[in-house]
Amino acid sequence: MNEKPTYTEAFEELQSIVSEIEEGQITVDELSAKVKRAAFLIKICKNKLSSTEEDVNKILKELESKEEVGRND
Repeated sequence: MNEKPTYTEAFEELQSIVSEIEEGQITVDELSAKVKRAAFLIKICKNKLSSTEEDVNKILKELESKEEVGRND
């Protein structure tokens, strides 16, 4: 398993953990480790989403600036 998975890998693993918990496939002994892993995966997903949102906003601002310059010509 990758030390730092991609967003897709993290999301898929989270889905797997949730399914295991919902289906009662995790023992009490495994639960703590799974919850810690889930928290780590959630942090990765959250950071990637925030970073992507910042990138998209930056691109949109650049496009708006270019459109304004084009109108002023």
